[in-house]
Amino acid sequence: MKEVPTEPMPVILGIDDLRPLPRATRIARTSREGIQLLEEHRDGFIDELWLDHDLGGDDTIMPVVTLMEEAAFSGRPFQIGAVFVHSANPIGAETVVRSLTRWSYPVQRATAQ
Repeated sequence: MKEVPTEPMPVILGIDDLRPLPRATRIARTSREGIQLLEEHRDGFIDELWLDHDLGGDDTIMPVVTLMEEAAFSGRPFQIGAVFVHSANPIGAETVVRSLTRWSYPVQRATAQ
């Protein structure tokens, strides 16, 4: 019997301290975990990246954003199909959208799923 080729599972990453993000294949709950998660996917394609700005206490998504900016600056941006910012903090969310847009990441505001 001939095997039918299967399409690879999409890589959907989420960085959010509280939301379950049911479509995500992996979730990081802190900026440190988020950086590790992105580094693990450094040489692959990320179909979707979901970002929350406020990650509990004094932690925010900004160290992750900085990592993404530095990667783009060095000529090796992360390969991401879509970045969704789903924060309840409108000023923080807009900062993330502006920062990533400046480096040509496909980013938009969204409602968490």
